[in-house]
Amino acid sequence: MHRTDRLTAAVNNLGDRELFQQHYRALLAYYGLKAQAINARQAHENGDAEQSHDGFKTAVDQALMLRGSRDFEDRAKYEQFLRELKVQRNSGRTLRFAEDCGELRGLPTRRIDAWHRRKVRVSQGSTIRIKFNTYSVPSRLIGELVDVHIKVEDLEVWHSSVLVERLPRLRGRNKHDINYRHVIDWLVRKPGAFQDYRYLDAMFPTSRFRRAYDTLLEQSPGRAVKDYLRILELAAKESETGVDSVLGRLLEWNVPITPTVVADHLAHELGLPRATAVTIADVDLSLYDQLLESREDMPLADQSTCMSL
Repeated sequence: MHRTDRLTAAVNNLGDRELFQQHYRALLAYYGLKAQAINARQAHENGDAEQSHDGFKTAVDQALMLRGSRDFEDRAKYEQFLRELKVQRNSGRTLRFAEDCGELRGLPTRRIDAWHRRKVRVSQGSTIRIKFNTYSVPSRLIGELVDVHIKVEDLEVWHSSVLVERLPRLRGRNKHDINYRHVIDWLVRKPGAFQDYRYLDAMFPTSRFRRAYDTLLEQSPGRAVKDYLRILELAAKESETGVDSVLGRLLEWNVPITPTVVADHLAHELGLPRATAVTIADVDLSLYDQLLESREDMPLADQSTCMSL
């Protein structure tokens, strides 16, 4: 017998009730189990599991207090801390667990994928919507059908068997993860969409970019959007930190901000050669006429020599 709660949260998070039931029935059939669900909102009917879960959370809280700090260098260190605590709490259950393992069937020869896939079409705004949340993808995929692998921690976006993007998965609903680098090419082509853009907040990587945009609105309202998008394009394709540093200096000096000025300062900061003006002289076609005239005046022998050369 396999006893669970009503599994409502599992089904809602998956978003596909039939797929979940199919996998669950296959699991029960493989191990020869029968399903048993407790009554709704009666957690005490599955007391062993619920109490163990609550006990582990309490143990984590106490271990953190004894540790003296809840800060960790990175996620991997925190996961290691939890694994060590789990081993410590299960040390007294080793013998009983070994007895249970002896009665279990072996694992399937092929592991069931812990993720599922969904095909979606990229919107005109260069976004996809997965599990009630919105993500941006490169604008070159607008209108294309992409294959999204939905995993626990991230999403993989595949197009024509090529992995084009790996995105951190959002939790909850109606959230968005918009990368300005994905949509900048689209916005440069259609600057009129910028001011009413739904995810405008994502177009300002730092507070300096926001201040620069406000300054552009004051100094040249008619060109502010186009100039800002050109500056943002520099950040996307050259260096975001470099452009941010340049904007900081220009704002501090209170000088006019233009894409050309930002590009020049950025080139100097990155050690790149500055763009130089190239002058191409007009072609004087009369020189060609003079060449033909001089050829006509040549003796025939000289002309044949020129032709052979």
